[in-house]
Amino acid sequence: MTVPLPPLPPTAGDDDEHYRPGGLSMVELLTQEHEQIGALCRELADPALPADQRHRVAEVLTATLTRHLSAEEQYLYPSVRSALPDGAPVADREIAADAALLRSLVDLSGATTGEPEFERTLGDITEQVSRHNRVAATEIFPALHSIATEADLIRLGNRVQIAEEAAPTRPHPTTPATPPWNRIVEPAVGVVDKVRDAVSGRQTYVEDLPDAQRP
Repeated sequence: MTVPLPPLPPTAGDDDEHYRPGGLSMVELLTQEHEQIGALCRELADPALPADQRHRVAEVLTATLTRHLSAEEQYLYPSVRSALPDGAPVADREIAADAALLRSLVDLSGATTGEPEFERTLGDITEQVSRHNRVAATEIFPALHSIATEADLIRLGNRVQIAEEAAPTRPHPTTPATPPWNRIVEPAVGVVDKVRDAVSGRQTYVEDLPDAQRP
């Protein structure tokens, strides 16, 4: 079956049932990101990590997770809502969980590394991330694989990558979480975030961290 896609220009071979577009499927891409985010949580929980490095890892975790959730809300959950028989309540449940996770990221950004509030919030985020990853791996991704074509999932993966490039790098729990408004508002908010990052020198990608800190 076909899951919802934004308007895309026709590509040679699209009418061929065996045509396979280039790139990672949405499931493959998001699975890789789940592993990376989980590794960042574990890295951040390491008490031996110096305070200044821990702060940088926290900034990268916040930005990486914010981009990830934004892209999922733009493409994963609309696909779940449309393609799965019980998709609407599943999507609503996960969007609510995303909002709670974004609020936790706001709390983490306002906490001082090493203080009890930071440790408590990090523990909450780690638990929320673990749940997020588990639900995707055991419930959402298998269901999508059983219904959607591989070509659709790859094209959605391409859309996810584009969305992440334009997504915010700071948590904004009150911005719209469903299309069409999130696909309009998130890139605009992302521009503002990227300007702030550039001015402050804030690191937002795992690649920005020293090799020894990369998950």
